[in-house]
Amino acid sequence: MMFRHRRMQLACVLGAFLTITMLAAMQAGNIPVAHAATNQFRGVNWADPRDNYANDAVVPSGLSTSDTYATTYAKASAIISGFATNLSANTVRLPINPYTVNGPFWRSYTGAIKAATDKGFKVILSYWEGSGSFKDGKIDDLTTFWAMWKTVTNRYHGNSLVYFEPMNEPHGYSQSEWADIAAQWINTYSSTPRNRIFVSGTGYNDNVTSVCADSRLNGTFLSLHHYGFWNPNQTSYDGWVSDFKSRIGSCASRTVVDEWGAPMTTGLDYNGSINDNNYIAYVQADTDTMRSLGMGSVYWPGLRNGDSYSMETLHGSGTALTLTNNNASGVSRLKLSYGL
Repeated sequence: MMFRHRRMQLACVLGAFLTITMLAAMQAGNIPVAHAATNQFRGVNWADPRDNYANDAVVPSGLSTSDTYATTYAKASAIISGFATNLSANTVRLPINPYTVNGPFWRSYTGAIKAATDKGFKVILSYWEGSGSFKDGKIDDLTTFWAMWKTVTNRYHGNSLVYFEPMNEPHGYSQSEWADIAAQWINTYSSTPRNRIFVSGTGYNDNVTSVCADSRLNGTFLSLHHYGFWNPNQTSYDGWVSDFKSRIGSCASRTVVDEWGAPMTTGLDYNGSINDNNYIAYVQADTDTMRSLGMGSVYWPGLRNGDSYSMETLHGSGTALTLTNNNASGVSRLKLSYGL
């Protein structure tokens, strides 16, 4: 009886050790990790005034290609602090392209990434195609694309706060073509943990069900975009909830909505009565649904100069920059989507 008791104790200790070891290996390596929810991502996009589609370096609002690393770091620190203070954000999605990463701006631009991670922010780096080729939803140049991602993953694959989204809105590819590219990306940069990869939904990131079903992409996050202007005649709260849920199927536990947004400079009250207003119905439905499903929320945009959707307005000059909110009800709805 004593022998059996000691054997059971040994088995328990060994089991606990193996469990801890496996969990550590899964977190440190590239073994797929199951996601229970994604609401650890409470974020905003920080965008170039040109909407991130550029045939030169992408430059988020407030930055300049003439800025040094130190100046970029200081500007970004102020803006990231504004996102945290005003919006309770802990995540920022930043654009990249080959002109940015493979060119002279990269050294300065890394200062913005460093400023965000130094403040504990998660950073999602996403590739945008250029403004040429009629924005055809395809990678502009495969040679520079792979070189760009090699530079980015080599620098950041060991930084647990940096995440990688191989392409924004791959609408030029069929479902199978896009899944093949995403799988190729994962295999090419195999040192990058899967739980720091965002695989875009198909089309305009508008449906994640097919990438969710592809076993080659297991363990990754999925990114969804959802906008009210896609269906301006939809003024029903329930209609928007149904539309949203149809795009994620059973994949909410892996999905982050890394773009959603509505006008924030037109005085709409997003906490008020819907009164057949498309945008109010959409915002209330999306924010409630993200909250109820425990989904990550990354608003478009937190800051983009000249964009009526921008949650914030930038003030100041040089490195003395501040942000103010454009719509109190929009901010409260954003925080509600975060689960706050």
